[in-house]
Amino acid sequence: MRLRHLLAAGALVLLTGCAALAPHETLEGQGNQAIWKAHKTQIAALDGWQISGKVGIRAPKDSGSGTLFWLQRQDYYDIRLSGPLGRGAARLTGRPGQVELEVANQGRYQAESPEALLEEQLGWRLPVSHLLWWVRGLPAPASRSVVTLDGNSHLSRLEQDGWQVQYLSYVEQNGYSLPERIKLSGEDLDVTLVIKDWQPRQLGQ
Repeated sequence: MRLRHLLAAGALVLLTGCAALAPHETLEGQGNQAIWKAHKTQIAALDGWQISGKVGIRAPKDSGSGTLFWLQRQDYYDIRLSGPLGRGAARLTGRPGQVELEVANQGRYQAESPEALLEEQLGWRLPVSHLLWWVRGLPAPASRSVVTLDGNSHLSRLEQDGWQVQYLSYVEQNGYSLPERIKLSGEDLDVTLVIKDWQPRQLGQ
């Protein structure tokens, strides 16, 4: 029994050590850490939104611009683009473990992750799972990040998993301060998002 208790205690110590080494963010810039923490808590609670705007993509073999529509309902997303993804139009829908990409005049394709699907069908390595956080002006929680805050204690610049994200402007909508212009660079891709209409919703309440 004593050996069993010692093993259990040892496992607990190991788990505690792993938790201490969990990914974290490094803060830089002129923002206030307490204000940033409160802002993150408020924005992270948003689990639903509707976005419309424009997207521009530059890749070694494929560049263009078009329109963006993004519907998010907790873990379900429906992202529609015309132009750069599309050879005309594209629609990416799914939830964790089940994703479908529909490309105009080409067909429908399925995979377990949006990253795998886009790389397989379009040759792009775009971190869609991270975008669910980045589009709200937050670092993705699952990996290390370097966060630079602006004078309003919002994200000005983010470095995460080989990507650099710049936040050029914000807009106030329904009591939330949300990104309006975003530039992303990484994996031989440059992406610009210009959000013209934000409709945030907190569905979990």
